[in-house]
Amino acid sequence: MRLSREEVEHIARLARLDLAEDELTRYQEQLSAILEYAQSLQAVETGKIEPTSSVLPPRSVLRADEPGAVFSAEELFANAPDMQDNQFKVPPVFEGGSDA
Repeated sequence: MRLSREEVEHIARLARLDLAEDELTRYQEQLSAILEYAQSLQAVETGKIEPTSSVLPPRSVLRADEPGAVFSAEELFANAPDMQDNQFKVPPVFEGGSDA
C-alpha cells in the first residue's frame, strides 16, 4: 500500500509533527514499506492454527521449584547501604509525611 504525500502530511499533522521536505519523502517511503509488510502478513493462512493463550508448549518447561540455601540476616544485609531493626532502610518515596 503506497501512501501519498498528502496522506503522510495528514498523518504528520495528526501527530503534531512539523516535518521538513526530506523527512516527508523518507517517511512516505518508510511508512509505505511498513504498511506493505503488514498487508503481506494478512495473506498468511492461519485458519488451521489452533488459538492459544501462550506461546509455550502445553506442558511446563520450567524447572521444579525446590528450596535452596537459607541466608542469615548478616549475609542478607552485608551490602545494604542502611538498615534498622533487621530491615532495609530506604529514603521516603512520598514527600510530606507518612499519612499516605
